[in-house]
Amino acid sequence: MKISDTIQSLRKQINDHNYQYYILDNPIISDGEYDKLLKELESIENKYPEYIIPESPTQRIGAQPNDSFGTVTHRITMMSLANAMSEDELTAFDTRIKKGLDISQEIEYVIEPKLDGLAVELIYENGKFVNGSTRGDGNTGEDITSNLKTINSIPLILRDDISPLPDLVEVRGEVFIRKSDFEILNNQRSKEDNQPFANARNAAAGSLRQLDPKITATRSLSIYCYQAGVIDGIDLNTHSEFLEQLKGWGLPVNPEIQIVKGIKKAIQYHKKLENIRNKFPYEIDGSVIKVNSLPFRSKLGARSRSPRWAIAGKFKAQQVTTVIKDISPSVGRTGAVTPVAKLKPVVVGGVTVTNATLHNQDEIDRKDIRIGDTVVIERSGDVIPKVIKVILEKRTKDAKSYHLPNHCPECNNQLIRPENEVVFRCTNFSCPAKIKGNIKHFVSKDALDMDGLGEKLIDQLVDEKIIKNVADLFQISKNQLAKLERMGDKSAKNIIESINNSKITTFSRFIYALGIRHVGEHTSKLLEDAFDGNFDLLLGASFEDLESIDEVGPIVAQSILEFWNIDSNRQTANNCFEFGIKLERKNKLADQILSGKTFVFTGSLQKFNRKKAKETVENKGGSVSNAVSKNTNFLVAGPGAGSKLEKAKKLEINIINEDEFEELINK
Repeated sequence: MKISDTIQSLRKQINDHNYQYYILDNPIISDGEYDKLLKELESIENKYPEYIIPESPTQRIGAQPNDSFGTVTHRITMMSLANAMSEDELTAFDTRIKKGLDISQEIEYVIEPKLDGLAVELIYENGKFVNGSTRGDGNTGEDITSNLKTINSIPLILRDDISPLPDLVEVRGEVFIRKSDFEILNNQRSKEDNQPFANARNAAAGSLRQLDPKITATRSLSIYCYQAGVIDGIDLNTHSEFLEQLKGWGLPVNPEIQIVKGIKKAIQYHKKLENIRNKFPYEIDGSVIKVNSLPFRSKLGARSRSPRWAIAGKFKAQQVTTVIKDISPSVGRTGAVTPVAKLKPVVVGGVTVTNATLHNQDEIDRKDIRIGDTVVIERSGDVIPKVIKVILEKRTKDAKSYHLPNHCPECNNQLIRPENEVVFRCTNFSCPAKIKGNIKHFVSKDALDMDGLGEKLIDQLVDEKIIKNVADLFQISKNQLAKLERMGDKSAKNIIESINNSKITTFSRFIYALGIRHVGEHTSKLLEDAFDGNFDLLLGASFEDLESIDEVGPIVAQSILEFWNIDSNRQTANNCFEFGIKLERKNKLADQILSGKTFVFTGSLQKFNRKKAKETVENKGGSVSNAVSKNTNFLVAGPGAGSKLEKAKKLEINIINEDEFEELINK
């Protein structure tokens, strides 16, 4: 047999066994036999690398680590769903559907468990997986193709033996981690002295956002597909037909999905799912009810953020009883001191809970919560568990009342309670807890996004007095980092590089990173627009200037003024600029010369790092992808360009070098 035929035969066998295992749930060979086939294919491909193709089962974990994630513009918006918190709200949804369609007969619905994971989009061209992305803001997501390829249940090539293959298939699905895999992952993280994930959803999201696909591959992620984006060349009448097509193509679909006639039966199944939610091997937090008829969906349309033909039925928050072993104060980055109940460990919704927020002293007094009490706690979604009530019949004589201390537990500064507030605050600017909180916020993904600066490293940097404020981050040396616990030369070098890459940012990201009270991401963008990205104009703004900005009220305006009235805050911001922070101005629409253009970078760049090149394209209206497709407008090729260059040539995409790219963006 020819080598090419042997390779093709092995690939088909492996893909068929994946289909048997992940789609039909009926494996016909052992794991050992499967591994033997995969190793045989790997061995032959290593010997004959000219036969390696991106869709080969061996290429799931072959990609190099990324510098950053590119962006992907969704052809059809990935909308969120409106929520129904009760049976009455589900019934009202059905009433709106009938009114919108002007019919009285019962509607056929598709109902499925609502997975607590991360929404993604998979794109197949001519049956081949070419791109995968996160939902993002619904219009634009992050390109995570390399990471999604590591999920074994996602086929790299669709099957065509049951259903014909369209030229283009866009599929939406939910990536999640099973409870058993989540427990194994957290146990491993604890052994390695890493912070365990708070819940399974965070674990799935964090795993998909790894810059190194090899890390994602170790996380045992799964996916169920549930919705279409764009599909060229196929006509369907119902959503259930589409789900059958997905299964025929080899894409995983949740076997718990049911088709029902009428909202009463939909509610019955919703209740059943709620009653057995803890029996599922994965976390669910509700059900999703969708109109089955696709013509009906087209007629109903959508609101600005959600379709009218679907709704998420939410389950009630899960409650359990446990004992408060102790209460201790926790200091946040704004100085707010929150009482935290230390609990006898208890499992709530698949997560072991050891802490619960008590909110504030007034809440403790109102509920008469004491150390030693048996209490009911509640956890809903990602929200921190809270104490609902005390079971007074179980209170013992040893139960002790609790009051927050008069002094900060971190720095011993006198706590104050501002007028009209329920929270006690530490006002010491040098409080270690506030410094750590501010720095953790400053380096976070939505702020300056300094990869590698985790909680434990920041604690070390502050405790060792290497840094005293956020500006000091830009003065850290590689040698200082390398001397810290669990930190080698390579890790130190990567962190310094990440810090340096963060120096070029936007006005809104920098303002958000500073952690001004009441100023979140949205308000930061409002300020950027109002002051045209000019930092000095913001510093000189009066209360009236700030309050006149649409959506910025008196509380936010006063908070901004109070922040800048503190000399140390101004000095910290000035130091950031002195140490290299540069704010890129947001271009006016007329200046967005790359609007609608998609770029892919390959090979080594000499004048730009990947993050800088990506931000430059986005600031000029374009987007960046990690994968070449027919929707790519430009491939920027540097030395060492490989398969992306070859694919771009086949698709007749504009191929430019770095000098031509620089010329293009400077037009």
